Amino acid sequence: MLELDKKKHKISQFLAHFRGWIQAVATILTNIHLPNFFKGEIYRGDAKTVCVPGLNCYSCPAASGACPIGALQAVIGSSKFKFSYYITGFLILLGVLLGRFICGFLCPFGWFQELLHKIPSPKLSTQKLKPLRYLKYGILLVMVILLPMVVVNELGMGDPFFCKYLCPQGVLEGAIPLSITNEGIRTALGTLFSWKAFVLLAVILGSVFFYRPFCKWLCPLGAFYALLNRVSLFQMKVDKDKCVSCGACAKACKMDVDVTRQPNHAECIRCGMCMKSCPTHAICYQYGFGDLSKAKEISTEKKELKK
Repeated sequence: MLELDKKKHKISQFLAHFRGWIQAVATILTNIHLPNFFKGEIYRGDAKTVCVPGLNCYSCPAASGACPIGALQAVIGSSKFKFSYYITGFLILLGVLLGRFICGFLCPFGWFQELLHKIPSPKLSTQKLKPLRYLKYGILLVMVILLPMVVVNELGMGDPFFCKYLCPQGVLEGAIPLSITNEGIRTALGTLFSWKAFVLLAVILGSVFFYRPFCKWLCPLGAFYALLNRVSLFQMKVDKDKCVSCGACAKACKMDVDVTRQPNHAECIRCGMCMKSCPTHAICYQYGFGDLSKAKEISTEKKELKK
């Protein structure tokens, strides 16, 4: 059991320590077609039929796959709408396998916000803004699901409301780089682009002072994964025997979660800051249901009894 715990802690510390590098690699793999930024064109290969796990705009010239939120809206807004088993199933599968680990390790826009937060400035707490967390669930329900389904044109097609009116990633990765190299797109930019640029600017400025404000308050993809965080196979484990209730983990958590009370809280993005702050190494990652070390201990005891 001790060997298993030591191995688990080593893996946990490794992931937490190299998280920034993992985020960088995930961002590059999600946007692997970098030469397209200079060509001013979008990759349209077969891989675009597959969704990436994080929030990443389909219209990004370098994007290697489709955004799951964009794909979900496209199917819902189609004139031949049918329940999207592929996209919904894909999101549920990722949610069960990894939960909001995706937000903390694999999402390009999450990493972008974290880099902005490193800019020297006064850092503001979001403890008193916790009710804003529920906005993202409303955005998921209304803008991603209901509006594309209900508000349709004469052909029976609905707009991707979130992508069109709110998502800042589309401007950052799609509209801006494409307009730089494509004069036709530049001349077509209008009021909608101005609004989306304002949203992007607000998120950028907010990220300098607040930790990942878009993830906390506005991201529908984070909301979907959050719904499955408690049942995800990728979990946080707190060893109550080692915990000294010093509160260091709660102070270190920038997502306003007390991991000792709710280790698999919907807002926990598995960033590992709590683990790095724990003086007794009482916190680690755990993959699978239940306490695997205890399960192994029980199994060993049963074998000894049989002997």
